[in-house]
Amino acid sequence: LEFIMAMANGVLHKPMFGRFSVEKQESLLKLAILSIAAVLAFSTRLFSVLRFESVIHEFDPYFNYRTTKYLAEKGFYNFHNWFDDRAWYPLGRIIGGTIYPGLMVTASAIYHALNSLNITIDVREVCVFLAPAFSSLTAVMTYLLTSELHSVGAGLTAAGMIAIVPGYISRSVAGSYDNEGIAIFCMLFTYYLWIKSVKTGNIYWASLCSVAYFYMVSSWGGYVFLINLIPLHVLVLMIAGRFSH
Repeated sequence: LEFIMAMANGVLHKPMFGRFSVEKQESLLKLAILSIAAVLAFSTRLFSVLRFESVIHEFDPYFNYRTTKYLAEKGFYNFHNWFDDRAWYPLGRIIGGTIYPGLMVTASAIYHALNSLNITIDVREVCVFLAPAFSSLTAVMTYLLTSELHSVGAGLTAAGMIAIVPGYISRSVAGSYDNEGIAIFCMLFTYYLWIKSVKTGNIYWASLCSVAYFYMVSSWGGYVFLINLIPLHVLVLMIAGRFSH
């Protein structure tokens, strides 16, 4: 316990194990805690699959699954111009102009990537387990963002908390194939790259931030959080004089 507290406060001075230096022990401990948080985030979202079976549940996730299956089979051009006469009956629905395609493109890309590696998997299984997999990535991204803003100890704590927070679990359980499953990761990823680009002033981080922002906008209608908070942050920095030419 003393070792962990010292690690969280960044005041570890002497190695606990003779073979490893203090820096290596810190790295191993960070990797272990972060791995546990990622595994916990994934496993806590599998109870619906373990208790019942691997199925898509709720109406919107099933519609998203149908569109993903169509995209995987027909390609993006046909998907974008698809008129679905089974949705919004009896009017029908123009898919390309009424959805956020980031979720479907992500699942379809993973499906094709796995099959290209001779890992035979149905597109439905990709859709079922996409949200739990991205929740693990969200835990890692939360660590990176919080570490950049505060400290490594705070980042590890935040990663462990977001892995089991009920509000996030309810929107990212296995089978709940909806936009929030990947959008929370996209939002934190964009915030992290924005902070890095502001701190470093490097065009590399700024370019990555713009790509992540595009991915976020294409995945979820909640992109308004980004489109409002980032300009407000810029405005506050300008008023406070915290900028350079």
